[in-house]
Amino acid sequence: MLRGRGRRGQGDAVRDDPLDAAQERRVRAVLALGGVPQADLPDGVQQVRLRLLERAARGHEAPRDVSAWAAVVASNLAMDWHRARHRQDRLGERLAALRQSAQPSGEDTSVLSVAVAQGLDGLPDTQRQVVVLRFFADLPVRAIAEQLGVPEGTVKSRLHTAVRALRARLHEDEVV
Repeated sequence: MLRGRGRRGQGDAVRDDPLDAAQERRVRAVLALGGVPQADLPDGVQQVRLRLLERAARGHEAPRDVSAWAAVVASNLAMDWHRARHRQDRLGERLAALRQSAQPSGEDTSVLSVAVAQGLDGLPDTQRQVVVLRFFADLPVRAIAEQLGVPEGTVKSRLHTAVRALRARLHEDEVV
């Protein structure tokens, strides 16, 4: 079984999980913020694990920053999910459900979270992807550009446009 932690002396039959607990939480969060329904999050995490194991099986070096690589793969999976499912559910509803299953927060925080999630849902995929990677996954612009294979200026431009649109949406909805 791939998820189990192998004991010393068991040989190669049982491998260590390629994602530690913090990386798995980050992947789940990126998938959720990218619009993947909560019910599909375990499959998304497994897809990231599988891609990391396939990469190793092909003899490629491990990514310099596994956490950043996994966040970008998760972000790409979320974009793929949107293309396949045509966004049946709104991100705001999914994020609100995730917030309720986690620790409840103040009403103002919940309203702001839902408003931001709805604002993210209205962004083009490429803009939403860089916003999630930059502000939630906390990746620097350079790492995002490297992982997505685009110039840093493109990442900065997408961030600027997305943040401006989110800010306008929040002011329009009188949330801030």
